[in-house]
Amino acid sequence: MGMFLIALKIIVSIVTLTILYLISIKPRLYGRPDYRPFFGHMYAHRGLHNMNPAIQRLKNIGQPAKDTEKEEGCFPENSYAAIKRAADLGYGIEFDVHLTKDDIPVVFHDDTLNRICGVKGNLRDYTFEELQQFRLLGTQECIPAFADILKMIDGRVPLIIEYKVEKNADKLCRICDGILSNYKGLYCIESFHPLAVRWYKIHRPNIVRGQLSEDFTKQKLNIPYFLLSHLIGNCYASPDFIAYNCKHKNELSRTICRKLYKSLSIAWTVRSQEELDKVSPSFDLFIFEGFAPESQEEIV
Repeated sequence: MGMFLIALKIIVSIVTLTILYLISIKPRLYGRPDYRPFFGHMYAHRGLHNMNPAIQRLKNIGQPAKDTEKEEGCFPENSYAAIKRAADLGYGIEFDVHLTKDDIPVVFHDDTLNRICGVKGNLRDYTFEELQQFRLLGTQECIPAFADILKMIDGRVPLIIEYKVEKNADKLCRICDGILSNYKGLYCIESFHPLAVRWYKIHRPNIVRGQLSEDFTKQKLNIPYFLLSHLIGNCYASPDFIAYNCKHKNELSRTICRKLYKSLSIAWTVRSQEELDKVSPSFDLFIFEGFAPESQEEIV
């Protein structure tokens, strides 16, 4: 009898933990916005960017390229030119948004300026006007304002907008939402930070929102990244979709969200036709980079 009670307690504990786990990773189940308009598009990661290798190797990437170094076909990531190129070719677009020191949303990926602009320091420490003195990867391209990118796209293609949060989720969401309130095109928002996703749950429930993640446990061993890796806390922000690193497509929580809860599943970032073919059964929409998915031709 004693062994039976022990076994029963173990079973009850397992069932209870399983139920709590399934509740914790639960995305939005009711009142979901219509996903269908986002289908039928591949999404260009940070625009259709493709830097000529000679330009990428410039040592003085913090300065404009010399006339002899300028070549056609140089499109830095998240640049006005790369995003326009994607829109002109009819691709959906994924891009990133940061806030400057004077609270202007700009399209840029990194927290720091070194990799793209060759300048030391954090983007948030510069005003928008100050940032305009820097160039992207040695080209004539500057860091674009979020509002200017939206004006250029003008609703031609659907957008996946990633909010880059640095302890400013409420401010970033509020400012960007104010700009987007006048935008007539199709868009959704996503973020690694659950507070940004939750902001949309509370203030703009009609906008499609997504939780970004990947399996961080192979890189960072701490509780917040463990929870984010396994989407534990989805119930807090109630995302409509999960955007997950396609290299970690077999992660259990992501799979449960797609198969059990029927949430939209987006793959990032697919970098070849071979990889696209491999991950296609596991995702619904795809963010790509470095190749043309439809023609299977290398972007040059």
